[in-house]
Amino acid sequence: MSGFDIKICGLTRPDTLAAALEAGADFVGFVHFPKSPRHLPIADMPALAAAVAGRAGKVALTVDADDALIAAIVAALDPDLLQLHGHETPERVGEVRARFGRPVMKALPVASRADLAMVPAYAAVSDRLLFDAKPAPDALLPGGNGHAFDWGLLAGLDAGRPVMLSGGLDADNVADALAIAAVDGVDVSSGVESAPGVKSAERIHAFVAAARRAAAARSAQKAPVS
Repeated sequence: MSGFDIKICGLTRPDTLAAALEAGADFVGFVHFPKSPRHLPIADMPALAAAVAGRAGKVALTVDADDALIAAIVAALDPDLLQLHGHETPERVGEVRARFGRPVMKALPVASRADLAMVPAYAAVSDRLLFDAKPAPDALLPGGNGHAFDWGLLAGLDAGRPVMLSGGLDADNVADALAIAAVDGVDVSSGVESAPGVKSAERIHAFVAAARRAAAARSAQKAPVS
């Protein structure tokens, strides 16, 4: 994995998983949440995990899962990273990290600067943080809704942990996002789909290429002039 990480989330099919790996994604994400159009049954995880073959980090996304469910997912997927995308408290995040011995990324919903007050507590128990757009009160899903938030809220943020940006990203706006937000990576799901839950190989390749270009341009701007 590179210094700037790109994650393609919500993969469910061998062909679009192959596209993400061919495009050079650093992480590939698998969602186990029945309400999601990207839900991946545990029975389908081993085959996709085998197809990754060490070419990217495997991420298991759960929402307020109990230990038994996480244990079943860990056994089926052997994830490199556990993504907690529900209402897990800092205490619960710490418990999951300790119990399963896997790095944990906590997703934090953001709509205003006040939402960043929770960052220190979660940074203390997480290996990574993911900032996603806060869903509407009546939304069925905690993420993957295709909505962006004000990236400027992250402009001066130093969480003391690697942070990723999600929410409404696609190949057309990822450069704008990286020009504004101080993040170490990006995470996309709906932005590389042709319909909810239907990933597009073409859009995956376009997103990864656009994000790589944007990250390289940002690095070049920060590089000292010799």
